[in-house]
Amino acid sequence: MDEDSERLNRVFAALADPTRRDLVARLAGADATVGELAEPYDMSLQAVSKHVKVLEEAGLVTRSKDAQRRPVHLDAEVFDLMTKWIERYRRQAEERYRRLDALLGRMTGHETRPQEDAS
Repeated sequence: MDEDSERLNRVFAALADPTRRDLVARLAGADATVGELAEPYDMSLQAVSKHVKVLEEAGLVTRSKDAQRRPVHLDAEVFDLMTKWIERYRRQAEERYRRLDALLGRMTGHETRPQEDAS
């Protein structure tokens, strides 16, 4: 398995958890410390820290040191990798549906022209 595939596996596994997806959504708006991230949850700071660690190991977030603060940053670059993977399969599915539409059109006598890809 290549490096990109392994990274995607880690990313999707990390995002399988709803709390981690929520953390990513919140970090998309602004950096935050683990304490700030923990505020809305009914869980310990240690539990939220473990969620952040999973996100960090998947390459979704990084932490830095800013004086006494240790903000967590969302790494948007990993979303490019996910988008490319999703886009490849979306295009394949759309092409399959276009072929099915054409076949159904021929079968019913309402043949349609294939649509151009708008992407």
